[in-house]
Amino acid sequence: MKEIFKLTSASSLLAALFFNIGSSTSAWAQESAEKPAGFIRFVNAVVEGDGPLEISINGERTNQKGYKLGQRTRAFEVPTGTQEITIVRNGTESGKTRVKVEDKLTTTLIPFAERMPATDEKPAFWAIRILRLKQITPKTEFAASFISVANNPEIQVELGETDGSWKPYSVKRMAVTSAPISFTAGYVPLRLKGGDELPSIPISNAGNYVVLFYNDHEDKLQSISFQDAKLLSAD
Repeated sequence: MKEIFKLTSASSLLAALFFNIGSSTSAWAQESAEKPAGFIRFVNAVVEGDGPLEISINGERTNQKGYKLGQRTRAFEVPTGTQEITIVRNGTESGKTRVKVEDKLTTTLIPFAERMPATDEKPAFWAIRILRLKQITPKTEFAASFISVANNPEIQVELGETDGSWKPYSVKRMAVTSAPISFTAGYVPLRLKGGDELPSIPISNAGNYVVLFYNDHEDKLQSISFQDAKLLSAD
């Protein structure tokens, strides 16, 4: 009887130990999951320089292979608070910034290059600058936010309507121009004033769609669009 009692007691003690460990692990996982976090997304518009674009958040590379011109990253989940961003490409001066990340919101960063004038101490050079976009609540169910880092100080575009007409918009460099979208699904036509077509804007869910204009290696105007969805962890 004593041996049975000892065995039973030991089994109970072991079960209790595993229960406590499991409970602690579950509690830790729940606590970690409930920690406030936001997201940072990047869109590469750095034309100058050579090789891939390298991006680091708090000193850690987001992708060892780097990024090509016009490439959009997934939204990286980071803790709320200030995050250190470093962006590097051969042939340009690296860009650095600090981003204050808010809970459940995505900040979009657009690195691009600007030519810096020569000084007595230094010849002219290309430096990476970082444009920051915060999420907004659109005034209409479907909306577009045009943003340009193209060479021209202002570009003229036209957005297609469901009735076949075109509505003109003026997009100034480094400024956001908002526009309602009449489509609720499919592809929204987009073109430059004068008729040169640009990639259509694919839409599905209601929300705000960002359209970025930039120049490619041949100085031709290009655009990339994406939905500025909250809590976007991968795409």
